[in-house]
Amino acid sequence: MTTRRATIADVARSAGVAPSTASVVFSGKGPVSDATRRRVMAAAADLGYVGPDPMAASLRRGRSGIVGVVVGSNLNDMFRDPVQRLLMDGLAEAIAPRGAGLLLLRSHKAVENAPTLMTAPLDAAVLIGCDGPLRDSLNEAHLRGLPIVVIEGDAGPGVPRILLDNREAQRTAAEHLHALGHRHVAIVTLRVSAGFAGGPLTPDIEVTIDVTRDRLAGARDVFPDAPVIATAGSSIDEGLAAGRALFADPSARPAAVIAQSDLLATGVIRAAEEAGLRVPDDVSVTGFDGIPVDGLAPHQLTTLVQDATGKGRAAGEAVAALLDGRPPASVLLTCPFRRGSTTGPASR
Repeated sequence: MTTRRATIADVARSAGVAPSTASVVFSGKGPVSDATRRRVMAAAADLGYVGPDPMAASLRRGRSGIVGVVVGSNLNDMFRDPVQRLLMDGLAEAIAPRGAGLLLLRSHKAVENAPTLMTAPLDAAVLIGCDGPLRDSLNEAHLRGLPIVVIEGDAGPGVPRILLDNREAQRTAAEHLHALGHRHVAIVTLRVSAGFAGGPLTPDIEVTIDVTRDRLAGARDVFPDAPVIATAGSSIDEGLAAGRALFADPSARPAAVIAQSDLLATGVIRAAEEAGLRVPDDVSVTGFDGIPVDGLAPHQLTTLVQDATGKGRAAGEAVAALLDGRPPASVLLTCPFRRGSTTGPASR
């Protein structure tokens, strides 16, 4: 008895066609008559042949067909974030024509023997952000010769970057509040570093995540002394916790809050309403992303609108260029300001 896997040649022989014809039936990359297709598929079913061996195909191409996507956040949190889901859609769409798929990796090893940037069989890697643990492994990745693209981060010279105008866009929202007469403003940030769980951002805490640092710089261009609360990530719950901290003391509450994501802004609005405050009469709130958020009605958030799908697509196109030996393009996407109903004139 043999356990040898049936091959395309076996299928062709059984169907009475050339191996090249049988290959065309399975690849779909050429014209074949319906009768021939049925005969080949029947022979394949009889032999238990389900298609070309992907491992053998990878060896022939010298490619794994896998693009690693390295993230610093918890993967569960990532897929609850609409911005990240849109980004992944754009990235997957751009690399799909190359027959490639995505493998999600954490920037730090959370489980024994988990695949990493250094151990996974990758053709290229896309880094979402570039936090401390990830920067530590980049030299080894470069030695491995792994093509790398960074989304909203900086991995050093020669690495293509897909960026938003985070500082300029956030400054626009801050200037909008300033023009409305606001001076008592607080800032709620995304994660500031891999190890910081959240809380007031004091001068001794280093902000190592580029997108957070850039958006914070844009807000501080207008409000340099604004108090800052950092969160553990972009979620409504994190925004709610930050908002509760900001509104706990009625004598010290801000008249406006700049949140670094729409989800955080939604949580801040819920905290304000929980504290008996009206938005925007008592407190104005701005977000960042321009995404639909469940539970925000009747408010329409004042925010910056980013093209998250386009951001992922641009990263995928840069990966394709690297793998083809073409010069990859770094891209800067702009985030237009959209005024909603959550900002109004300062009441104090």
